[in-house]
Amino acid sequence: MKFTHLLGIGAVALSTVACTTNPITGRSSLQIANNSEILTMSAQEYKTTLSKSKIITGTADAKRITSVGSRIKSAAERYYQSIGRSADLANYNWEFNLIQSNELNAWCMPGGKVAVYTGILPVTKNDNGLAVVMGHEVSHALAGHGNERISQAMVAQYGGSILGGTISNSQWAGIFEKVYPIGSQVALLKYGRNQESEADQMGLYLMSMAGYDPREAIPFWNRMEAASSGARQPEFLSTHPNPETRISDINKNLPKALEYYKAAGGKI
Repeated sequence: MKFTHLLGIGAVALSTVACTTNPITGRSSLQIANNSEILTMSAQEYKTTLSKSKIITGTADAKRITSVGSRIKSAAERYYQSIGRSADLANYNWEFNLIQSNELNAWCMPGGKVAVYTGILPVTKNDNGLAVVMGHEVSHALAGHGNERISQAMVAQYGGSILGGTISNSQWAGIFEKVYPIGSQVALLKYGRNQESEADQMGLYLMSMAGYDPREAIPFWNRMEAASSGARQPEFLSTHPNPETRISDINKNLPKALEYYKAAGGKI
């Protein structure tokens, strides 16, 4: 079995036919990979990761992960429905799991497969802080950052050499694993700084739509920076914007976020 991908039609034409616009941030990105294939592979890798991890269930923290995640999920669904793009989320099969690990980490794979590590909970402190993290990670999935990174890897590796051609299972798996190196407990997703900045902005809006106070984003990221001070930077922050840029961008996006928060019943 082989997977067919749209490649090799030239940079200008490629960007024209395969440009996807984020409905929340307005950012456009190249996404030429097959989403169905990405979701299938993501579900498999998520299941494998969970099988190798200690999953926390039934505790107050585990219930908080599910509760906060579900509220953000519902807020996203309402927004996408309001703009006539419910179909974008039609194939999502959401899962929210708490993994026992000292890593200051959380992630969301395409299709809504979310994992939060216990190590980051002392930094989140409360539901608002947790919503910052989960809104950010869910935004990576909703914005199609996985498809974007895979598309970039496909173009970099194959360029225009396979116009109308096919990629074998092994080639596809190799590209996927470069973007989602799930083989270790860390389970890091390799995104670029532009994508991390977009996830900050989109996540801020989503948490606000879900009724969480976006003003808590700055204290959270300050705590994250303090938690990594004097030690090896957590991988969670490795490709993120520098702290000054992040705080500046959050402040720019707060007025709009507060509008969403107020509309969701939040007190300004």
